[in-house]
Parts: sequence; C-alpha cells; structure tokens
Amino acid sequence: MSIAEMLNKAAPIVPVVVIENVEHALPLAEALLQGGVHSIEITLRTDAALDAIRALAKADTGIIIGAGTVLNATQWQQAADAGAHFAVSPGLCASLEKQNINAPIPLLPGAVTASEIQRALEAGFEFLKFFPAASSGGADAVKSFASPFKQVKFCPTGGISVETATAYLNLPNVVCVGGSWLTPASLLREQRWSAISDLAKQASSLDKKA
Repeated sequence: MSIAEMLNKAAPIVPVVVIENVEHALPLAEALLQGGVHSIEITLRTDAALDAIRALAKADTGIIIGAGTVLNATQWQQAADAGAHFAVSPGLCASLEKQNINAPIPLLPGAVTASEIQRALEAGFEFLKFFPAASSGGADAVKSFASPFKQVKFCPTGGISVETATAYLNLPNVVCVGGSWLTPASLLREQRWSAISDLAKQASSLDKKA
C-alpha cells in the first residue's frame, strides 16, 4: 500500500502516541478502532516504542501502524523491521533522502517552508508532514502552498486540537491531520480505554469538506 493510500485510509485523524508501556499497545489500538480511527503513529521517543510496534504487528488488528520521530535511516529500517507500515519524520535529512532509493516502508517527511518542500520533491516525496503546524503558520500557511505546489499533499501535525482540526481538513491539499489529543498520557497511564474510544469517535466524525 502506498503512502497516499495509507493516508487516505487513515483520514481524517492519525493519533500521535508516546507509549511508555508495551502492554498498553494492543488495548490502545483496539480502543482507537472501536472509535472509528484506523491508524496509529507510535513515536520513537521511548524505549518501549519499537516493542509496541512489534506487538501490534504480531496481533494483526488491522490498524495501520506508523513509526513517528524517525530521525535517520537506521531508525527507518528499525521501524520497518518491527512491522510498521509507514514512517514519519519531523524533517528531511541526507540519510533519509539516500534511504528513499530503496525505501523499506513509505516515509512521510516533514516540511514547513517552500525550500523544504522543494527539497522533498527533488528527493521524490509528494506527501509531507507539516510540522510543527500550529507554530508554523497553521492552516493559513498550509493553504498558501496549494497553488505553487499543486502535487503536494499534507498531514499537518503539532499543536492541533479537535477544535482546530477542521480548519486544516477543509483544505484541498490536506489529506489528514496528526493529533496527540486522542491519547493523553493520563488516560494511557490509567488505562482508560473507553475514554480514548470516546475521543476517537469524536475525531473520526470530523468532516473533510473540501
């Protein structure tokens, strides 16, 4: 499945998750699926992240598994080996560009300026993460790129809430948005899966009207 197909299936929301406990991975995925959310981005910010990805891949729940905060080619390969379906990077560097020639899994690299977008296009990427979205001009900034970069589609992430998500989703060059509000650390610690399902239901009901 291409990154375009995965992002379209993941729409409108990709939950961005920091997992501290591997045992939380499966019930979290099930809670998201029950709420109508079909994807998860597990950030590689904890020691448990790769094991959590492995656990979900082995369980084969049907959820689309992303590995976030991929900073180099080594992590990209580790994410693929763990069973992730796609990888997400906050930016784009030389090692990721080189790895893209023989990409182990699709990568969604980050870009927030015209120069960064052009570099990504030259490296073969047309689906990009706009990060950090809220502090980089928000929906207005993403909208401004629609005309000069007609072939580029975005998944804005960073500082987006359920209240602001629709402003992005209404844009023709936005496929989905990433959000951490669906999986608050407190709900994960307390294993309040039904509360996460409720947040997922709210997120999955957001309209993309464009």
